[in-house]
Formats: sequence, structure tokens, C-alpha cells
Amino acid sequence: MLKSAIIGTGFIGNAHATAYKNMDNAQLVAIVDVDEEKGTKAAEEFGCKYYSDAEEMLQIEEVDIVDICLPTFLHEQYVLLAARYKKHILCEKPVTLSLESMDRMLAAVKEAGVRFMVAQVVRFWPEYIKIKEMYDAGDFGDVRMVYANRIAQHPNWTQWHRDPNKSGGGLFDLHLHDIDFMQYLFGRVKSVYAVGKASETGCWNFVMTTLKFENGNYATVEGIFDMTENYPFTMTFRIIGETKTVDYSMVAGFNLEDVGSSKRAAILYENGHEPRKLDIDEKDAYQIELEYFVGHIESGKPFDVITPEDSRHVVEVICAIQESLETGKVVEL
Repeated sequence: MLKSAIIGTGFIGNAHATAYKNMDNAQLVAIVDVDEEKGTKAAEEFGCKYYSDAEEMLQIEEVDIVDICLPTFLHEQYVLLAARYKKHILCEKPVTLSLESMDRMLAAVKEAGVRFMVAQVVRFWPEYIKIKEMYDAGDFGDVRMVYANRIAQHPNWTQWHRDPNKSGGGLFDLHLHDIDFMQYLFGRVKSVYAVGKASETGCWNFVMTTLKFENGNYATVEGIFDMTENYPFTMTFRIIGETKTVDYSMVAGFNLEDVGSSKRAAILYENGHEPRKLDIDEKDAYQIELEYFVGHIESGKPFDVITPEDSRHVVEVICAIQESLETGKVVEL
């Protein structure tokens, strides 16, 4: 059984802790958080030890995995720390805000000889898994157009999201999800063109991006991270082929805090047939993601759903989108 420690007890940290609790091949042994009240409460809930300092935890606990669920601007610091202690690392997205930072992390984990994965959960979302399977099987024939959106109110539990130097704004924190999945679907991006509007603090929270892929496909992606009050968290994915179209939509509560009661459906439209809802097991995506990560650490199999190189390219594409937003030009990669 692999032993894991989570650093950070926000929404994602608790989602990961719940996933470990449901697994037979992993045990959560420690939670780290500078907020003693939150950390102690989480440790009690999940039956593990609490630490206020990550390095102290690493000096005491014999963990195999460090699961980093901290704000974006702290990721590199703790990835490098975990690598120094030769622990396998799962790090939340966005992994970082620059290619230089990404390359430092990749060099550190390579030197330490440890496994490293960025938690891009959309690749493990059941409906997106189904769309990927259908695309890979050639079910859509020639793909004519793909559209995705991700729309949310601004998080109200913290202020660091409003600082572009700490969060990257909606461009990195929200828009990145769909950019990542598009890359998973079609491969490397050739060029981007984006339009949008920045917030008063300089965050690109309203973004519309057109992507051209090396395989010749195109996609349009919309991301909004500052919707009007009471607007529900909404995500859409539509892939239009010569023979079939799948239209997926999900409407949840405020910033995805209640996925269980969300309204979600993936509808298949096929020439010569009546539209029908795809039969999909709506298993928790965070559970699927953690089981994948732990299973591949346990078996030693290489990551295939998402690799560190994939995650680096996502950062490269997002940085190109930011350049396009700032210059108004098409940016070639």
C-alpha cells in the first residue's frame, strides 16, 4: 500500500483526500496546512496526522506520494521540496505560470528519479473520456468543428485568484482545462488567436481562443471566470463530425461545489437516427484521476493519459494565448 500526504486542504485537497479514503492500494497518512484549524479538522475527518510544515512532515513520515493542492504560486516551491526528498508527486493545475518554472520542476523530478503528474482532471471526466474514445475510434469521421466553454463566477473564498502573478487569472485557472483537453484530443497546437478582456487587476477572465492543431483540426474555446452573481458553473463540449455530433453540457452550483446535484448530459446526434443520451457512468472524476495516478505509481507503468511533456505543452499554449491577448496577433508555436 502506497502512503500519501496532501499539502493544502481547500476544495481540491478534500476531494483528493476523499478519493484516497475510497482506495485499497493507497493510504493518506498526513495532511499539511499552515491553517491549523482547517488542517486539524481535515486530519480528524480523514484519520491521519496533521502538520503545519511540509518539510517537517517529510522528515518524519515515510510517504511515497506528495499530493500538492496549494495555490498556483506555491506549486514550484513544493514540487522542488518533494523532489528533494525523492517522493512521487501529483500537483494540481495550473501547475505553474511560466515555461521557465515548468522546466525547473521537470529537471528536479528527473534528477530525483521520481514520477510527476499534473492533475488535469478533465482528462478523467467520464463524458470527456467517452468523447476521446469515440474520436480515437474514428466515430466522427472528418471533424468539422469543436467548441468548448467553461463559465463560472469568481471564487469568493480567497483573494489570491485576483492577482495575475499568483493565479494567472481565469486564463490559467479555468480556460486551461479546455485547452488541455483539446490538446489531449488533437495533439500539439500549431497556432492560437485570442480575444478577451482583462479585469481591473490584470487577470484575463474573459477569453475566446481559436486553436489550430498540427493535424489540421480547429477548435474554439470560451472561458469566463467572472460571471454575474448567481450564474451557475457551466461547461459545454461540442464536437461536430461528418457522421456524428456529441453535445455535452453540465450546469452545477456555485463554482462546482456540488457536482452530485448538477444537471449533465451528453447527447449523440447521428445521421439517420434519433438523438439519444449517451449511457455514461458518472463516477467521480477526482476518484478516477487518483486511482490512475496511484495505480501507475504502484505498477511502474508509464503515464499515458497525461505526461509531463503534455503538461509542459499546455503551459506553452496558455502563454501563447496570453501573448495573443496582449498583442492582438496570431501566435505561432
